[in-house]
Amino acid sequence: MDSGMKIKVCGMREAENMKAVESLGASMIGMIFWKGSSRYVSEKPKSLPTRSKRVGVFVDEDVERVVQTVGNYALDYVQLHGSESPSYILTLRRQLEAAGFRLLIIKAFNIATAADLAATVDYAGVADVFLFDTKGRQVGGNGEKFNWQVLSHYGGTTPFLLSGGIGPDDAGRVRDFSHPQCMGIDLNSRFETCPGMKDIAALSRFIDELNK
Repeated sequence: MDSGMKIKVCGMREAENMKAVESLGASMIGMIFWKGSSRYVSEKPKSLPTRSKRVGVFVDEDVERVVQTVGNYALDYVQLHGSESPSYILTLRRQLEAAGFRLLIIKAFNIATAADLAATVDYAGVADVFLFDTKGRQVGGNGEKFNWQVLSHYGGTTPFLLSGGIGPDDAGRVRDFSHPQCMGIDLNSRFETCPGMKDIAALSRFIDELNK
């Protein structure tokens, strides 16, 4: 994988923990605004990332609430992790632009087999980035990997983030993964001491190993 890849650390909500992750050089920090998540951001942190891009994660949320949250948190990305349709995304983009917000939209897909990649076709040219996660019991944060070789069947031009159970011992495996559209990785539950709290030492070791 390209050494210039982006590292997104998701499921964060504590100001000091976010600051520590940002200091490690994370490209993006994700905050989950879905009440069904154990990492739900129930109140605004005292401080927010200033160097890392801010990503808000939503699951089948009302467009109006997404737009409001974008404004409240000055988000750089919106990540849609539910069953949002292409028309939903187009409506969301129009309302964001009407409110003066220009940001990128990530659409997540749960992947188990090559057949699951067919779902991306209708979103080409609609979402800016895809995120490929493991198809599991929960919407996200399952801590389980899928077979990355399945992605050799992805022939689209939309860049994607690789997600799904990447853990502290996977730096070599990530380095060995190659796909022309892979722009980076998404880290979450495997780097936690408890839901929403990241293990800074483990992240630091992983990033060092990744950059060797």
